[in-house]
Amino acid sequence: MKEKISITLSHEVLAGIDRIAGSKQSRSAFIESVLREHLRARERAARDARDLEIINRNARRLNRDAEDGLELQAPIGERPEE
Repeated sequence: MKEKISITLSHEVLAGIDRIAGSKQSRSAFIESVLREHLRARERAARDARDLEIINRNARRLNRDAEDGLELQAPIGERPEE
């Protein structure tokens, strides 16, 4: 469901919207698509920040686990005996 609202924009912003949207898209449709994209980007950035915080909080353990796994691998160039 859509709601009708009123916003105030500078002449420069409105001219930019008209220039980019052209005659192919209404101002409302253009503004909605730009805002949706911006909201998705903000949500993605927040999720990435949470993920990075979790990784950083567990970095020592993750690095130890990775080193342990690497120690179990055969050195590069060596083939296991068959």
